[in-house]
Amino acid sequence: MSAQTSPDNSPASPPASRPMVGILWMLVTGLFFVAVTATVKMIDGRVPAAQAAFVRYLFGLVLLLPMIGTLISTPISGAGWRLFVMRGVVHTLGVTLWFFAMSRITIAELTALNYMTPVFVTLGAALFLGERLAARRIAAIGVAVLGALIILRPGFREIELGHLAMLCGALFLGASYLLAKRLSGMVPPSVVVAWLSITVTIGLAPLAIPVWVTPSMVDLGWLALVAVFATAGHYTMTLALRAAPVAVTQPVIFLQLVWAVLLGVVFFAEPIDPYVVLGGTIIVCAISFIAWREARLKKKPPPPSAVPGKI
Repeated sequence: MSAQTSPDNSPASPPASRPMVGILWMLVTGLFFVAVTATVKMIDGRVPAAQAAFVRYLFGLVLLLPMIGTLISTPISGAGWRLFVMRGVVHTLGVTLWFFAMSRITIAELTALNYMTPVFVTLGAALFLGERLAARRIAAIGVAVLGALIILRPGFREIELGHLAMLCGALFLGASYLLAKRLSGMVPPSVVVAWLSITVTIGLAPLAIPVWVTPSMVDLGWLALVAVFATAGHYTMTLALRAAPVAVTQPVIFLQLVWAVLLGVVFFAEPIDPYVVLGGTIIVCAISFIAWREARLKKKPPPPSAVPGKI
């Protein structure tokens, strides 16, 4: 496919970076995702985790109705279908564990441990996609793990099942991201998102039915809000990444922990845990460094041996 050209036949320049716009959109994204967490917390275990996740994704399917034509007309290979199924399975597990953890640990703890997802993505990209893992990235990953240990403080306090569920959930969600990266090269991004919603809804159904309880209208309303906030958050995150490089927008996600701590204190009477704040800050610094290094490496020209046509 040839490069796009402007009316005067000169190559079209890439969209200009707008750092402040990207930062503002990422700030809004953080607020939406914290709103998701708070809304799930409002259910307070009245709806089992698997059922709550299923109803949330069921509401999300309504947003896919305008895309039915695109989904039907998009050709998908056998390898693509296998990847979609694999992603549906791992994302289903990740979402279920996230909902379970939400009912067991504080909002701040969940938000801080969720920051480990990009770290797992970096490790997975090196192990399964063949991406180079330089010494600085290994060091940054080590720092992030240190941050997680500060949050959990093994040996100094009891590690609850909710903590382990959140760590495993972050691992599964990281695997889902890697599969999405593979799929994005096969079909349009909108199709990747749509099939995720469909496969996860199907995957959650057999987990939700055995534990099903009749939700109240109030709880259904909260779960509908979860779908709205989550969809809005993914959309504004896309706008943020389109407006500015990841290295610029990544550090802003630290504010998500600030909102989570304040929300827990004001609305759920959760005490401020300085170790959670410290550990979360360390993890965010580590993944921000990884994002900055990625941005720097992408700007560098390829070495002579990597230039096409060279021997």
